[in-house]
Amino acid sequence: MRDSRGRHLLPRRSVLAAGLTGAAALGLGLGGQVGSAPRETAVPLANQPNVSVERLYSRARNRSVNFVLMFPEGVPRRDLPVCLMLHGRFGDARKSAAGLPDWLSQSVAAGRIPPFAFLAVDGGGNNYWHRRPNDDPLWMLLGEVPRWLAERNLGGRRHRPFAAAGISMGGFGALLYARRRREMGHPLTAAAVVSPALITSWPEMRKRKAFANEAEWAAIDPLRHIKALGDLPLGVWCGTEDRFIEGTRRFIRLADPEYASTTPGGHNSRYYRKALPELVDFIGTQLAESGEHR
Repeated sequence: MRDSRGRHLLPRRSVLAAGLTGAAALGLGLGGQVGSAPRETAVPLANQPNVSVERLYSRARNRSVNFVLMFPEGVPRRDLPVCLMLHGRFGDARKSAAGLPDWLSQSVAAGRIPPFAFLAVDGGGNNYWHRRPNDDPLWMLLGEVPRWLAERNLGGRRHRPFAAAGISMGGFGALLYARRRREMGHPLTAAAVVSPALITSWPEMRKRKAFANEAEWAAIDPLRHIKALGDLPLGVWCGTEDRFIEGTRRFIRLADPEYASTTPGGHNSRYYRKALPELVDFIGTQLAESGEHR
C-alpha cells in the first residue's frame, strides 16, 4: 500500500514518521592480524566543528584512508553509538559529511532520536566494499574499525557500529556488511540504504569492472542473499526514476523492510536530500527501540 505522498509502505511493519526538511547541499558520491593505526591529529571539517577528519593507515586496504566522524552538536561524545555511512562509487569519506551532521543535530536536539555518531571511511572508488587483490575494505570495516573506535572511546561497550547505512554502491556495501556481521554472531541493530546499487543482471554489472567474474558477484550480491540478513530492521529509499529502481523494488518485495519509500526522484543529490533526513530518524528510532543508547 502507499501513503498520501506516494511512498510504498509494507504491511506488518511500523512506519517511520517523516522528519526534517531542508539542509546543506550534498556532496555524496554518497584477512590478517590488525594492529593500532598510525594517525594524525583529528581536525574539524571546514565550517563543521562537529565533524572530525583523520588519516589512518588501513592494513586491510594497504593504504591510508580518511576517517570521518560526524557528531550531533551539544552532546558528550564519549561512548556514543556509531552508525557506518558508506559512500557511493567514485566517492570518499570526506564527501559523505555534507548535510548529515546538521540533520543529525536537529533530530537529536528536537528529541526525536537519541544521540549517536556517523562514521565514514574510504572504501575505494570502484569496488562494492568487497575484497579485491591487496585491498579489502570489508575487512577494514569488520576488523579495523572496532579497534579505531575503541581508541577513541566510541561505539559503546563493544566498540562496534550498531548500524550501517549507505548510498548507491555504499548501499550494496551496507547490506553486505550487515550480512557478515550476522554471520560473525554480532548482528546489527538496523541497516538503511538510499538508491542501493542492486543490479539485476551480470551483463550490466560486468560493465562496471568491479568483479572478476559472475561467480564472485553472485557470492555477495544482496539480492541473492536476503535470508542471510535475518530479521534485521531495514530502511530502503529509492527514486522512481533511479537507474537502480528495478533491483530496489525486487529487494523491497523479497526483504519486507521495516520502512520502504519509492517516490519521484533520480540517482542524484536532490533525491538524497529528501531521503537522508528520514534515514537519520529511522536509524535513531531503531537505536531508541533497541535500548543500546542507555
